[in-house]
Formats: sequence, C-alpha cells, structure tokens
Amino acid sequence: MGFLGRLFGSKEQAMPPADLSVLRCDVHSHFIPGIDDGAQTMEQSMELLTAMRELGYRKVITTPHNMADGYKNTPEIILGGLEKLRNEVARTGLDLEVDAAAEYYLDHELEKKVLERTVLTFGDNLLLFELPFISEPAVLLSVVFQMQTQGFRPVLAHPERYAFWHNDYAKYERLKERGVLFQLNLVALSGAYGPKAKEIAERLIDDGHYELLGSDCHNMNHVQAIHNTLTRPYLHKLIGSGKLLNTAL
Repeated sequence: MGFLGRLFGSKEQAMPPADLSVLRCDVHSHFIPGIDDGAQTMEQSMELLTAMRELGYRKVITTPHNMADGYKNTPEIILGGLEKLRNEVARTGLDLEVDAAAEYYLDHELEKKVLERTVLTFGDNLLLFELPFISEPAVLLSVVFQMQTQGFRPVLAHPERYAFWHNDYAKYERLKERGVLFQLNLVALSGAYGPKAKEIAERLIDDGHYELLGSDCHNMNHVQAIHNTLTRPYLHKLIGSGKLLNTAL
C-alpha cells in the first residue's frame, strides 16, 4: 500500500524512538465508532485506544469529521458517541482519558456554525479545522477572523498536506501572522503524504510554526505508521522544541 510503502527506504539517519509519553495528549484522531471514516465498531475503537496507550499517551482528544455534505456530526452525535466510548474504556479498565471535539471542514456552513457557537472545541477554546485539498477557499481569512471574533483559537489541521501551498510558503507565514495555530500530522515526517509534504513539515518545524502534534489516527495501519515515524530526527526536534501545547491539554 502506498501510504506505508513510502515510510520505508529513507536514507535519513534514524534516531532512537521518540518518547510520546512526554506529549501526554493526542489532539487529532477518529476513534468514536461508526460516525466517520475512522473506527467502525467499538472493538476497533478499543483496539486503537489500547494502541495509543501503548504508544505512551495518557489522553486522547478524538475529533470526528464535521462537514455539510459528508459526515454531519452534530455536537449531540459526537458527545453521545463519546459517552459510549468512555463507558467501554471504564468497563475494560483501560488507563486512558478520552475527550472529544471535532475536525471542522471549511465549507459553506462553517462560518454559520462559528457565529452560532455550535462548535466543539478543546483546551482553551481551540477549534480544529481542515481545508479542501483541491484549492484554498476564498473565505479562509474571513472565517479565521470570525473564529477569533467569537473567542475561538483557530487550529489548522495538517497544513503540510495542502499541496496548493507547497510552492507558496508565504501563505503559511500569512496564516501565522493572523494567529492561526498549526497541527502537524506526525506521520508526515516519514513521507506518508509524499516527499513534498515531508519537506514542508520539516521547514515549518525549523521555523517554529507548529503548536500541536496529532496522530490523525483512523485505523491500525496508521498506528503502524506512527511506530515507523518515531525514529525520525524532526519528530525529536519538534518534541524537544518546547513549543507544543499538547502537554497542557
């Protein structure tokens, strides 16, 4: 499979596996069963949560997709799924704290949700959102402004994956100037999304532009990809930077 195939064969000098326990909390995943393209059953959810605990995490903030024309996960659906998941975690005795927010797709409905304050956030009003992969939405800066006006702190999910910015690095810097926080998908550092996304992720790390590190874990293939990324030098560099907010969540 291409996703994992690109994780091997790199000539990059490996380091000892990074200790993810120092992060304490993962901030981007899809663990609530049956409501998006992540875990489909409670059994799969628990397998993934157990794997996250074995990686060293003590807490996960799982973030189901929310989009107008796809996964229409309202706060009620997400929080109801969270309650069932927490009950199963308690029943099995898994030593892991589980919370939830959402990963909001920047579509024609997001600004309305922001203005009505019907969004789920985590930490200090952190609002995770993602962009279409085709092109930059014309309303991006407007919606960011509305988020901030409503007291939310916008967190852009996996900015390294947006190919329309790969040859226009100034766009990343513009968003940082506007106060947007960046969340890295950990496996990008192994080339999981291609060499250009890896290059951009490393440059963003060099420039101190990431505040959050997430797994974006959907399934056990992603767990294996995380294991294959632990020895990457730039993961060590980011964890050791002191900039990540994960530990305070």
